[in-house]
Amino acid sequence: MALSRELLDILACPKCKGNLHLNDKQDGLVCSACRLEYPVRDDIPIMLIEEAKSIA
Repeated sequence: MALSRELLDILACPKCKGNLHLNDKQDGLVCSACRLEYPVRDDIPIMLIEEAKSIA
């Protein structure tokens, strides 16, 4: 089961409160403003800044 559109619409970046979007592989949520990607594990978004990885 993938993340629902309703969930994606309400999630925000924990660092800047900006919008998030799924990456191409749908295994991470990307914040374009912070240039961070939050992992999605077993269809659960891990919204911890410490777990995010920087994207180039």
